[in-house]
Amino acid sequence: MTVTDPGLLLVKMAIAAAVVVTCSLIAERSGPKLAAMIATLPISLGPVLFFLALEHEPAFIAESARGTMHSNVANAGFVLAYVLAAQRLATLPSLAAALTAWIAVLLGVRALSLAALPLTLLATVALVLVHLLVRPFLAARPSVLSKRAWFAVPLRAACVAALVGGVTVASHQVGANWSGILAGLPLVLSSLVLILQPRIGGAATAALIGNGALGLLGVGLGLAVLHFTAVPLGSGPALALGLLLSICWNLGLLAHRPAP
Repeated sequence: MTVTDPGLLLVKMAIAAAVVVTCSLIAERSGPKLAAMIATLPISLGPVLFFLALEHEPAFIAESARGTMHSNVANAGFVLAYVLAAQRLATLPSLAAALTAWIAVLLGVRALSLAALPLTLLATVALVLVHLLVRPFLAARPSVLSKRAWFAVPLRAACVAALVGGVTVASHQVGANWSGILAGLPLVLSSLVLILQPRIGGAATAALIGNGALGLLGVGLGLAVLHFTAVPLGSGPALALGLLLSICWNLGLLAHRPAP
């Protein structure tokens, strides 16, 4: 079966949606630190890259990982803009500010045409700097917890399924680098903003998103491993190594990083 097989594509979309929804529901019921560590695992990115690996050779996956590194640098802009905006603005304006920052940073980084190693270093510096800038906002807690909107879980599932289906099909048209960029869209962060800010308020949601800055650094390190090992080791082992590094990084943060 090929990527154009409707049955296989629907299976891919359903699996990815189930993974992301399950993880985000766990995150929603946790404190901001634990929730951030769960949300910044590659729970959306991982399924997309996995299914791309089923359709393409390791060199394609290596270049896709480099493309996703651009998105991960842009995540630093998303986190900083959202944390600052959510202190004063409602959900949609706050998310719009974050997505605008994400796009602006992405375009700026793309214009630099950096190789994988400089991209990894840039992501490290950017995310550590953002973490330091948002630290004053990380201690906020919910003032009120409202009922989850009925469309919350279906919205998350539909968004993830659409991302997996769209990137899988588009990968044959836009090439490896842009496939990686699309795979790195801040889908989980955006869905958490849309669902949580109306329930727990902007400050508490900003604390969750802000706590994720260092978690996203683990994603960047995992992408670097994937980029450099996909060709010599094969896509499967490289994906496993990248995922393992991301998980171990976030577990280390939970174990050793003091709560804000």
